[in-house]
Amino acid sequence: MIAANHLHHVTVRCLPALLHNRPQEIPGAVRAAVRAARDEYDDILIGYADCGTGGELDKVLFEEGLQRLPGAHCYAFFSGVAEFERRSEEDMRAFFLTDFLVRQFETLVIEGLGLDRHPELRDTYFGHYEKVVYLAQTDDARLKQEAEAAARRLGLAYEYRFVGLGELAPEIAAFAEEPLGRLKRKRIGER
Repeated sequence: MIAANHLHHVTVRCLPALLHNRPQEIPGAVRAAVRAARDEYDDILIGYADCGTGGELDKVLFEEGLQRLPGAHCYAFFSGVAEFERRSEEDMRAFFLTDFLVRQFETLVIEGLGLDRHPELRDTYFGHYEKVVYLAQTDDARLKQEAEAAARRLGLAYEYRFVGLGELAPEIAAFAEEPLGRLKRKRIGER
């Protein structure tokens, strides 16, 4: 997205993806990354949604005077927050995959949750899910096949939705154009 939109003045710094398996560690990791980046960057946008922190990330961001992407999960900003909320009833028992999660399914889901060593945990983690919903950012046949295989491996139905970058692209573009404007004036979570 950065290259496609010629946002060469924007730098993306990533935190370990396994933090999503331990969301209570996200706020501290984000705070440390922000403080490490303050001397190097004038403006910072946090590319997380709440991601299971129960509002703790927002507390850190308020203290740091920063903004994050909208929504409870990345699934919401990829789908569009309003669309995600509209489908919340039908997706109540859905396990979501993004392109990244499809690529890292073995590492983050199977190994990350210990299912490779303890397959009996499958029902503990996924017993209440009915389907896997693949929110595709790209139209990639190989990823579609891998997502479908992931659903089979979990014993769940499979649904494919092409969502592209959803609200991620316009939020990043707006930040890149006016980092101290629109996003800084909005309170966290406002649309």
